[in-house]
Amino acid sequence: MMNSIRDEIRFLLSGRGMPYQKVAFTVAIFVTIFFTLTLGNNISRNLPIGIIDLDNSKYSHEIVEKINSSPCMKVSTIIYSAVDPNTLFYEDKCVTVVVLPKDLEKDRYSQTATNIGVFYDNTNTALTADIRDALNEIVADENLTINGAIEESTGDSISQGMTLNTRNLFNPSNSSSNGESQGFLFFFSSMFFVFATIGMVPRLRIEGKLEEILKKGTLFDILLRLVPYSVILLTALFVGMAILRVANDMVFSGSIILFFVTQIFYISAVGIMSILFGWTAANPGVAASRMILFIPGGFIFGGQSGPLADLLDWVRIGSHFFPLVWEYKFVRDIMMRGAGFWDIANEFGGFLIYIGVLLIVFCYVFLRSRKSALCKINKT
Repeated sequence: MMNSIRDEIRFLLSGRGMPYQKVAFTVAIFVTIFFTLTLGNNISRNLPIGIIDLDNSKYSHEIVEKINSSPCMKVSTIIYSAVDPNTLFYEDKCVTVVVLPKDLEKDRYSQTATNIGVFYDNTNTALTADIRDALNEIVADENLTINGAIEESTGDSISQGMTLNTRNLFNPSNSSSNGESQGFLFFFSSMFFVFATIGMVPRLRIEGKLEEILKKGTLFDILLRLVPYSVILLTALFVGMAILRVANDMVFSGSIILFFVTQIFYISAVGIMSILFGWTAANPGVAASRMILFIPGGFIFGGQSGPLADLLDWVRIGSHFFPLVWEYKFVRDIMMRGAGFWDIANEFGGFLIYIGVLLIVFCYVFLRSRKSALCKINKT
């Protein structure tokens, strides 16, 4: 019995498998420190609000200022003509759109009931909870002010003043197919794709094929090895989405062709990053343990596990390092919000730059490894 324990300890310390003694302590320390810092905001502040002000009056400007003064809201866009509210949500520009109707000021002073339209981005139900409370408080305060002024001048009061007419967009039924199920589909599919590819270079090194590629081949001899895995992942994703769409009530509002194109680039990005992270590993087992460095972070910071607004600004910017963050952006915009190519052009352009940086790093690593391999040959 003791021999079995000693034998397993020797293997654990030999470097032939996952260095669990290092991974366990590293994960524990990293998780407790890093996520305490990045998720320490706890509350939503300065959530971007879009305003469609059809009245453009002094009173409507006062309402806009009250919205902007709320700690949890910040007016990011004001439009003075009728537009489709959906367009203001693309690329996560706004989380709520408030429509101030024409004759708002006139109705205010003529004691006429007024409906203010509010459109909520329901891709994450927790995202707008604070905004709902804040807008209700603003309307309630306005009605008290209006009633107080009327009672003071006439002795009467109105039973109904300003009310909110709300609508939940993109996931009105709060379906799990548009939330948790969809998020886990892309997360777990990406995770196992990485498990299948991250050990590629260490395997080629053990088989003696990597040295031949470095001496006589090109970087495409490695990149093209991702193709069969990529085809399988792409097919699996669409099979999973088809099941959610047919068997449940998953929303797919945009162009399936546009989404297909983004998936090709996304899978390519994950594949390149997988190769880079596994390049220096001694064997495929060691490489597999590195998956945690760039896949789970995308699920945590991509808006699937919690509202993006709860993250600190530097965390939201830095989270674009994780490929899943980009994936969830495309899912929200194309699948749920129905955005077209030009609606996400800035976002897609940023993703292409991201892939370009990955390719530059891959070229550098490949050429450096080739130079090292050729130096060894010359010495011998």
